[in-house]
Amino acid sequence: MQPCVSQSLGIIHPIVLEKGLNSEVWDSNGKRYIDFVGGIGVLNLGHCHPAITAAAKSQIDKLIHSAFNAVPHQGYLDIAEALQSFIPVGYALSCMLTNSGAEATENALKISRAATGKQAVIAFDGGFHGRTLAALNLNGKVNPYKVGIGTLPGPVYHIPFPSPDNGASTSEAIQALDRLFEVEISSDEIACIIVEPVQGEGGFRVLDHVFAKHLRKVCDERGIVLIMDEIQSGFGRTGTRFAFTHLGIEPDLLLMGKSMASGLPLAAVAGRESLMSVLPKGGLGGTYSGNAVACAAAKVVMEVMSDANLSQWSNAQESLLLETHDRWKRSQRFPMLGPITGIGSMRGIVFEDTVNATAAEHLAALLIAARQAGVLLMPSGRKRNVLRLLPPLTISQEHLSEGLSKIERALGTLQT
Repeated sequence: MQPCVSQSLGIIHPIVLEKGLNSEVWDSNGKRYIDFVGGIGVLNLGHCHPAITAAAKSQIDKLIHSAFNAVPHQGYLDIAEALQSFIPVGYALSCMLTNSGAEATENALKISRAATGKQAVIAFDGGFHGRTLAALNLNGKVNPYKVGIGTLPGPVYHIPFPSPDNGASTSEAIQALDRLFEVEISSDEIACIIVEPVQGEGGFRVLDHVFAKHLRKVCDERGIVLIMDEIQSGFGRTGTRFAFTHLGIEPDLLLMGKSMASGLPLAAVAGRESLMSVLPKGGLGGTYSGNAVACAAAKVVMEVMSDANLSQWSNAQESLLLETHDRWKRSQRFPMLGPITGIGSMRGIVFEDTVNATAAEHLAALLIAARQAGVLLMPSGRKRNVLRLLPPLTISQEHLSEGLSKIERALGTLQT
């Protein structure tokens, strides 16, 4: 990458994209790829969805921006109203729009502190909530996010993330939570607990539903705000609008972003009306938050993401991913392949050490070989040993099969 770009930016694929259409992208040399990265979960509806690009182009001709705090615009109001119906909770909702998921996280912390009069936060091992200063401390991974930064805003306490995908049990997590309250800090000082229903950066691991219900009960009994971070798992990635519905509970605050506006910068915090209005006027907001063009795109996103479409897309994708992974495992050709994680079309494949290479080395080699074969992939997991699969929900079965075939071909080049 050019020296005029900060070398602190981590680049996975040293190519430059120029064009994209649904699941296909082309680089500056004209080479075509099947895109399984999707802007890291931003493009659930693919590159340049025609209805979304039409809405954005139309909006540009009418109003590009108005800072909502100064002069409201209709697009912001339309999204706030649409979220009332789109988010499946049984209480009255209120929201604020932001530019990014990290900004949504920061504002959720402000709201929780103001609502409870408390400061401490509980987060989870393997979690990821952003790269801004307060969000950094929530992340359940040091390298590279917290290295060289010094003291971070807190206090923040981490406990194990119980999941069928990582072997950490519900009883282990409950014991860790109980110990935290007995040894480290009183629950009376905890403002909020923040958790991903399905960890993204952590390796596409699903939160145990029994523990989720326990967490909801603890928060209710002890006056703690439960924040669910659906920045990556939301907007259809798991086959439903939001992944928390798989757990049978409702959050107090919900964080959204990434695929909310299909590539335009828009995110949000939504939650109980009593929480969202606790700060004084002017306590929430931002110059670009709820940009009119991004709002126009987001409105169409929610229209396209009907329950029927989400179910159909997820079922088709999940079926082929599971079938392909099972075939790869049964063939015994790829000893570095471990289990598949996640739910719906939010899937990861764990890589394991072999005699000649570590899991992370295998995955790093696969990313290069797959790119050469014509498919773009992304790593995840604390040890960068989980392949995350994020093709658009709208990908055709033909292109999904083509992408998986290219991955299989690339796997065959790896040293075992």
